[in-house]
Amino acid sequence: MSIKPNLVTSLRQQLVLTPQMRQRIELLGMTTLEMQDLIQTEMVENIVLEADENGPGETLESLSTIDESLYAADNPQPPMAEAPSAEVVSGENKPPSEASFEEADAEAPDVNPDPFQEIDFGSTFEEYLDPGYKTHEYEQRERPSFENMITRPLTLAEHLIWQLNMSGLSGETREAAEAVIGNLNDDGYLDATLDEIMEMGDWPLSVVEKARHTIQTFEPVGVGSLERKECLLVQLEQLGYSNRLAAKLVTNYLDRLQPYRLPDLAKELGISLEHLRAEMEIVRKLEPYPGRKYATKNTHYIEPEVYIEKIDDEYYIHFNDDGMPQLRINSAYRRMLEGGETTKETRDYIKNRFRSAVDLLKNIEHRKQTIYKVCESIVRRQREFLDKGVEYIRPMMLKDIAEDIEMHLSTVSRVVNGKYAHTPQGVIELRRFFTEGMTNDDGEEVSTRVIKLQIKKMIEMEDVRGPLTDEDIAERLAKDGMKMSRRTVAKYRDQMSIPGSRERRVVE
Repeated sequence: MSIKPNLVTSLRQQLVLTPQMRQRIELLGMTTLEMQDLIQTEMVENIVLEADENGPGETLESLSTIDESLYAADNPQPPMAEAPSAEVVSGENKPPSEASFEEADAEAPDVNPDPFQEIDFGSTFEEYLDPGYKTHEYEQRERPSFENMITRPLTLAEHLIWQLNMSGLSGETREAAEAVIGNLNDDGYLDATLDEIMEMGDWPLSVVEKARHTIQTFEPVGVGSLERKECLLVQLEQLGYSNRLAAKLVTNYLDRLQPYRLPDLAKELGISLEHLRAEMEIVRKLEPYPGRKYATKNTHYIEPEVYIEKIDDEYYIHFNDDGMPQLRINSAYRRMLEGGETTKETRDYIKNRFRSAVDLLKNIEHRKQTIYKVCESIVRRQREFLDKGVEYIRPMMLKDIAEDIEMHLSTVSRVVNGKYAHTPQGVIELRRFFTEGMTNDDGEEVSTRVIKLQIKKMIEMEDVRGPLTDEDIAERLAKDGMKMSRRTVAKYRDQMSIPGSRERRVVE
């Protein structure tokens, strides 16, 4: 049986995102700081965009006027025949944009004369090309002061390499030590196995172990260990406590060093409870994660997207425009587009820049309107929370807002992700307004965040000698009309990083 290629036509529907629609979706997910960077980049790349220092920028009405200008530019009237003039001849050897710019400026009234026209560029370049001429920057340079230089903390690897240079190690031992340092995680533990380190340089196990033990004595002590027990024992050895009971506790009873287990452990070891607690204090002062002091932390800058303020018992929403340039279309390029003497090449270039600028301005306005609608719906639903605090937050899902403002769920998700609002209750991420809930005996919906807050308060007020179990907490919540299982209480407690009742018990 032979297979022959053939052509088949088919009709199907397919959703294709235009560049304008793709940009609109991307802008919805951007934060205020990311928007500022984008606008600055667009102002550099698009010549028709400029900052409106004293005005509100382009409005939707002005953008519609520009759209009409673009339509008129796409359907120009046939130009009138003109005799070549001296001005046109003089502009033939210039780039199209420069020649057209001069023609557009010649037609417009010279209200604000260009200061560059007062400069004699000929004499200036003659002086610059003179071999004996020295610019001001060449003669005197301003160097930044050391106080203004931006610094960053040393990383764990850099700190260890500096100590390695001072240690006197050489040869293959130093090479193995560098390999060990290069395979440490943020906690200071060795990620790679010893066999993997050996294969990196074909070193014997004795060399790798010597290099690793040397690094363990560096500051922070214990870095380069394979496990937590080894890390703590190295620190005890450096403190001179290798023969103390603390070292024995770490070696043999590390998993039993909980407060509620200490009395049984003291009886097993045949020592007093006070002696055991004194040794425990030594263990508590050790660092189980020696590398976290030098772990690099990415600073996450937060700037509120909107301000939600209460004035005369009404909430008002306004955008944080500090540092956000208000954009407008350069009027000179608009005159060039409307003029009939601009060359076709220049007109096509300006039209493309105009379309890109108009799309950007429309998408920015669409972003603001969408964020405003979402925030307005949130304020209507969470007014009690804004008035009284977190205990009054209502259960709310993304689909509730999507149905309220008649937008897609994914659009609302992009709007609330990573954006913050300055409210009477502080600066809050918009996503934090959305919580699940349950219905109490009175038929009211209660947010899970409120339930967690009540569980936390119960634990904070409990008797540490007889802490509440998850069953006890569930019974107390049931008395308040919120019925839930012991497992649900345990899940909420774990989410708040609160240990169980045994770990919370304090034995005197």
